[in-house]
Amino acid sequence: MVSKVYLVSLGCPKNQVDAEVLLGMLLQEGFIYVNNPEEADVIIVNTCAFIKEAVEESIETILEMATFKSPHGLLVVSGCLPQRYKGEIEKEMPEVDLWIGPGDIPRLPALLKRKSKGAFVGPPEAFLYNHTHPRVLFNNPFVAYVKVSEGCLHRCSFCTIPSIRGRFRSRKLEDILKEVQVLVNRGVREIVLVGQDTTAYGKDLGLKDGLLELLRSLLKVEGRFWVRLLYCYPLRENFPEEMLEMLSTEGKLAPYLDIPIQHISDKVLRLMNRRTTKSELLGLLELLRDKYPQIALRTTVIVGFPGEGEKEFQELLELVKQGYFTYLGAFKFSAEEGTRAAKFGEQVPEEIKEERWQILMETQREITKYKNTQWIGKEVQVLAESVGPENTLIGRTPFQAPEIDGVCLIKRNFPLGEVIHGKVKEVLTYDLVVE
Repeated sequence: MVSKVYLVSLGCPKNQVDAEVLLGMLLQEGFIYVNNPEEADVIIVNTCAFIKEAVEESIETILEMATFKSPHGLLVVSGCLPQRYKGEIEKEMPEVDLWIGPGDIPRLPALLKRKSKGAFVGPPEAFLYNHTHPRVLFNNPFVAYVKVSEGCLHRCSFCTIPSIRGRFRSRKLEDILKEVQVLVNRGVREIVLVGQDTTAYGKDLGLKDGLLELLRSLLKVEGRFWVRLLYCYPLRENFPEEMLEMLSTEGKLAPYLDIPIQHISDKVLRLMNRRTTKSELLGLLELLRDKYPQIALRTTVIVGFPGEGEKEFQELLELVKQGYFTYLGAFKFSAEEGTRAAKFGEQVPEEIKEERWQILMETQREITKYKNTQWIGKEVQVLAESVGPENTLIGRTPFQAPEIDGVCLIKRNFPLGEVIHGKVKEVLTYDLVVE
């Protein structure tokens, strides 16, 4: 009897790639995907466990999916949650039949066919996907996340990723190029390169400027598409001039950089074990602003980190007010079990974290709105991706990343997957109205 599978994936784009590959392997082995958990013989929850809120969401989703499990069905939990809490969480959640980590994805079809139960969580380094693995794209047929590496070589004091995802390892350049060509041939119009640190790509393979070499090679891939960079570690050496020039001028490269700085105070950066300083960060940001203004910048910061007093927060707020960033995401510090920062003194009360978060996000909201108003009357490219209310097309420009930035609204019919040229008529803070 053929088993019917339902899958829900939580967390970041890197986790989404894992889920897409996992589902591809199951379909290749004869499993059938269904859109309703009530119809499924196997329900899979691919989890995130990066911070406390992600763990809570994962647990809530598992318990919700358990209510749909048939008497003879299986509930599978994969991903970061089993890897982070290996040997602990299985005892707390008897509803779950099977547990696997990110390194165990290829084992799942066989485990399901044998109706195996229990925890099968091996080392995360056991699996690194490649272009030969089948993959089912979620959400948007015109966008694909491509993992260039797995694991992390940094040891930030607040982060759980190295213990969950293991040591840093890059995919071979030829392998990435083959995957991109396959995706473009399938109609994908935007390739989003992701990794825990995309700028570290190739260091373990002996490549001096691995990311630059990868981008040069991607320009030679045939087809109509653009490439976007996410998760770039903010060291000046990670951004050679040639790469910045390419991002500013090459049509196949989105003029966009996601550079999570986390903070600007030297005191907080040291406590975070970030490998940079305020002076170095300002040098990089000023270079990008003054010499490469075409490149839209996104960053991520943490408020309420232990040791962040009012002085340190004001440093961060003043940086944001300088308007370097088109987009900004802020997180309230979460004291994660197993990290050094969880044991630090000078922990910041939750109400102060919330207050600082609100101030920061409101400040950036006005900056984003101002930057977007500069586009009024100017021409933009828009990738048409879906149809919204009243047949309004929804799409994105090269300076809008999927899911995290704004969108463009177009009140005319065009084929989905096409890149449309239009003028910005109106700005709705994050979103643009284009005609």
